[in-house]
Amino acid sequence: MKYGFIKVAAGVPAVKVADVEYNVQQIESLIAQAEGKGVEMIVFPELCVTGYSCQDLFREQLLLDKAEEGLMLLLDFTRKLDIISVVGLPVVVKGLLYNCAAVIQRGSILGIVPKTYLPNYGEFYEKRWFASAQDLSPADFYLAGSPVSISPEPVIFTTGDGVKLGIEICEDVWAPIPPSNNLALAGADIIMNLSASDDLLGKHQYLRSLLAQQSARTISAYVYASCGFGESTQDVVYGGAAMVFENGKQLVEGDRFSLQPQIKIAQVDVERLRSERRHNTTFINAQRQASARLVVAKSVEPRDFELIRDIDPHPFIPKEADMQTTCEEILNIQVAGLAKRLYHIKAEKAVIGISGGLDSTLALLVTVKAFDKLGLDRKGIIGITMPGFGTTDRTYNNAMTLMKTLGVTIREISIAKAVTQHFEDIGHDAKVHDITYENSQARERTQILMDVANQVNGLVVGTGDLSELALGWATYNGDHMSMYGVNAGVPKTLIRYLVTFVAGEMATETLLDIVDTPISPELIPADKNGKIKQKTEDLVGPYELHDFFIYYFMRFGFSPQKIFVLAQKAFAKSYDDATIKKWLTTFCRRFFTQQFKRSCLPDGPKVGTVSLSPRGDWRMPSDASYTLWLKECENL
Repeated sequence: MKYGFIKVAAGVPAVKVADVEYNVQQIESLIAQAEGKGVEMIVFPELCVTGYSCQDLFREQLLLDKAEEGLMLLLDFTRKLDIISVVGLPVVVKGLLYNCAAVIQRGSILGIVPKTYLPNYGEFYEKRWFASAQDLSPADFYLAGSPVSISPEPVIFTTGDGVKLGIEICEDVWAPIPPSNNLALAGADIIMNLSASDDLLGKHQYLRSLLAQQSARTISAYVYASCGFGESTQDVVYGGAAMVFENGKQLVEGDRFSLQPQIKIAQVDVERLRSERRHNTTFINAQRQASARLVVAKSVEPRDFELIRDIDPHPFIPKEADMQTTCEEILNIQVAGLAKRLYHIKAEKAVIGISGGLDSTLALLVTVKAFDKLGLDRKGIIGITMPGFGTTDRTYNNAMTLMKTLGVTIREISIAKAVTQHFEDIGHDAKVHDITYENSQARERTQILMDVANQVNGLVVGTGDLSELALGWATYNGDHMSMYGVNAGVPKTLIRYLVTFVAGEMATETLLDIVDTPISPELIPADKNGKIKQKTEDLVGPYELHDFFIYYFMRFGFSPQKIFVLAQKAFAKSYDDATIKKWLTTFCRRFFTQQFKRSCLPDGPKVGTVSLSPRGDWRMPSDASYTLWLKECENL
């Protein structure tokens, strides 16, 4: 495991019913392929050494003897292989036959896990041949020439670098309380399921949902392999499913009904799973049974690391197929939050500063929808445009057109005179375009909004977004402050999509032009040609990078080193390593130094899985040291 990743696989070999020699050869072939691709753990179907559909042949001593010999062949084959392989075979213990998983590595049997729940309904009648793990008493015996121990207690297999593996077999996951529940609570990061599930109309869809839910419920990776071509089709057909899930999300799926053997490989992020578990107090406080017996796997040589899983460069952006549903839900959350606040304080007026930029546009759209929902007159929304020294014609005209289109009350209040007077009062040279020059304008605008709200007995709707709050890209007690921040839970990259979505609903070109306008606070005068000098992303970095950093830093607590590796993969075609390192360093520095602004944020609705509210998701001392994070950035 490196950077928290481990490569796992589900293998579906071709089989011949009761032909152990052939079956073992097929299993060996897939193990060799998986080892060559750097797979660290692979699971095969239930009873794959003999074939699942042997029926009463499981009563034949010859088949049982050959199954044991087959396991010996697999042990010999894997003697020099680091990969952990999980294969299924029948095993006799104290005169009873059990449907078992054998966990093998480097020529050794690490452990034997018996099946707990035996299906004995419909087309299944396993109790005809097998005993349940519930009938088992602990036993030590020899299997395939090796001493082994078996018991009904949970067993977890751990690798040299601490990854923990639990095993369950087919019907176990269909039970009301699957063994994987207790295995996960005992620490198993990965659950492997050896299965022989026949295919019926609609069953696979249900199975996929079941496995996804079990993976989510246990906050684990779930690797599933079911038998396929070669099993008897006397009464049923086995399609050969191979699937890997991670905390409810399907990473890979094989081709069902394939006539060829197959391996489906996925890279599981164990660190991410463990972060989720530490964060989820319901998982932490779940009632646990006795801890599982721990079996340590063989030590292995470090492998070369290659990140093979796809990394979405825009984790906050919904997939195209989900875009409409997701945008509607986000807007509904924002609208409902603001509507409740307006209703609670009995306000029929709302005041918003409209700049012609993305954030204020979304805030205005949300406010309009909230007023409509409450049955209030849109004229109660006072949109104030406050031109300053850096305001461009483009943003000014877009602000005015948008307010006219939406039918809100428009006010224009220039800040130039007031800020110029302020500069004289404090003795600041207006030709010096420093932070005082910029912040004075932001605070003057906020004062206007607050005072107008007092005049009309209204509420100031904040426009700042999640990305700006994470970077501290807001003037303290300037645009940092409002009476309700509707965008506080929405990152900058997502705001573009939300405004574009509403633009599609309203069929307005103004909204689309706002989306295309470079992001700028417009606090520095434009050049002679009206070109913006002050582009936010030139100063603090691309928002798509920062939103990526925010997601993995806050959602999972990843280190800069891991975030850098993920960003390299996600933005391979967009940014070189030096650029990613530069802005990641900037993010770490700004995130820590700007916490004081987040410690006193106004109320606002949480929208997604990441929030910076000091009353909810993120509580951090404003004077926390960031030395560890910057040092790691320096060493990238």
